[in-house]
Amino acid sequence: MYRIYTRTGDKGTTALFGGSRIDKDDIRVNAYGTVDELISQLGVCYATTHQTELREDLHTVQKTLFVLGAELASDDKGIIRLKQTISDEDIQRLERLIDRNMAHSGPLKEFVIPGKNLASAQLHVARTLARRLERILTAMDRTLAVRDELKRYINRLSDALFSMARIEETTPDVCA
Repeated sequence: MYRIYTRTGDKGTTALFGGSRIDKDDIRVNAYGTVDELISQLGVCYATTHQTELREDLHTVQKTLFVLGAELASDDKGIIRLKQTISDEDIQRLERLIDRNMAHSGPLKEFVIPGKNLASAQLHVARTLARRLERILTAMDRTLAVRDELKRYINRLSDALFSMARIEETTPDVCA
């Protein structure tokens, strides 16, 4: 039987992909931990929406965030072993998603107060997690270089999540 505990982190450090160890309260751990939170929250969003296209988009974003998290959790040795990293195509995919959703939901006429329905409220929670991650990456970039693609992806992601929430707020429930 495989054990999920290793005891290697009992003294407050964790291993990066590549083998080096860092403190568990390191800003890098905070960054990829927030990615993990965001992936989980997107799972809640996936479970609460009944819209097939949104579910597909959310699943794609979750998979892309695993790629982003792996990059954040890698040291110099680990980075070169990654098969995939965040690219301009990932960013452009989000931009197309935003444009499509905003064209569908129409122009904003007032501030959006989250809570019109459960799915949109959950998407707004995910949006705020993306904004938190963006703040963490900005702080992290002061001491440890963060690739521009990662920062741009997360910036677009919060906008994409807003656009998804707008879809939930403006599209009649398909189960009603």
